[in-house]
Amino acid sequence: MAARRTRAAARHGAADRRADGACRERPRRTGGHRCFPAGTPDVTDQYSKAAEYIDRILKGAKPANFRVQAPTKFQLVINLKTAKALGLDVPVHLQQLANEIIE
Repeated sequence: MAARRTRAAARHGAADRRADGACRERPRRTGGHRCFPAGTPDVTDQYSKAAEYIDRILKGAKPANFRVQAPTKFQLVINLKTAKALGLDVPVHLQQLANEIIE
């Protein structure tokens, strides 16, 4: 059911030529074309940092003493199929910077 809603939202966003907020894996693969912020935080890196926090807590550290950390690694994923449907040309240099290209 969620995948159906995601595809419908992607089609609606494509019809209006606007961003649809498809920041996660499944929406990007089902036609999501853009995400705010422009880069998506690397989930693997976030899980690794969460594991570090858990390890410190289990060793007796107080969470109140932890500094807030923003993501430091981001992914750029370009959905060429959706870009083509919108009539957008994605420059080659931008494609070369991408971590993943969905065709």
